Amino acid sequence: MMLTAETWPIAANMLSFGSVAPDGTPLIDAPAAVWRSQLQQVVDLDFEFVDPTDAWLSIGELDDVRFKEFRSVLDELGLRVPSVSTTRRSVVDATDGERFLAIGHRIIDRAPELNATIVNFGFMQALRPAQRKALWFWLEDGYHDPDDDSPLRTVAVERIRELGRHAAEVGVEISLEMYEDTFIGTPDRAVRFVQDVGLPNVGLNPDLGNLVRLHRPIEDIPTMFDKVLPHTNFWHIKNYLRDEEPTTGQVFTAPVPLVMGVINYRAHIRRALEFGFRGPFVCEHYGSDSLGVAAINRDYIRQVLRSALR
Repeated sequence: MMLTAETWPIAANMLSFGSVAPDGTPLIDAPAAVWRSQLQQVVDLDFEFVDPTDAWLSIGELDDVRFKEFRSVLDELGLRVPSVSTTRRSVVDATDGERFLAIGHRIIDRAPELNATIVNFGFMQALRPAQRKALWFWLEDGYHDPDDDSPLRTVAVERIRELGRHAAEVGVEISLEMYEDTFIGTPDRAVRFVQDVGLPNVGLNPDLGNLVRLHRPIEDIPTMFDKVLPHTNFWHIKNYLRDEEPTTGQVFTAPVPLVMGVINYRAHIRRALEFGFRGPFVCEHYGSDSLGVAAINRDYIRQVLRSALR
């Protein structure tokens, strides 16, 4: 089916709800009524699509009965799932990598039941204590993958290739989320990694907001997009203010709606379309009313698409 600006899948992200119900129960164990209440807020903002990230509800860990409950809630609310994102569950985590790999396979098996076309993976790992205490977690140093000549990178490539082959068997694509200090933490590293995996259904999620918000020097933003957009098949999309004091090197960043930040998404979305991008967007935002800002971002993306597809 030919996508239009009105039918393009632009999903809400559920990160703002966290993984614990208001009474402290892990969402994976909470009654379906809790899921319904949170997803109703998505519907109330006129979203048709949602990405059930495992930082909210890990569908790869639900048993069959509970997964059926989840699907029923989606059906009741009329929500569709174009993608499923994993968060801070690296398949090469030193302690849980093999378990996260198994959960990834489970998500891939369930994606077609949700009519999802993309499963998103990344190599970011759990936040460190200092990150949890900071106003913005990216202000503190987090996990670092080793250099690209490390044997661990070889394992990472092999495991993503394994997931990619499985995904191809069920008609699903894999996207790899760019995140600082990981094997796909810069445009050059990300492109090399996806090329080394070497599968047509494995591409990149150019979540460059993850890099722009850092209080450190960054590569020129349009140059970064030029490198990764030819390999893009999915998009976590968010924006930030960024100011750099040239005499001291001090950097300030803060989350803002897409139209207001330093990333010119009107230009980069149009450029992505020229490269053949047809994947889902997932609207993200940190701080304030994250879900409300996501709705503003959805409307902005549709306006850009209307103009670009005319």
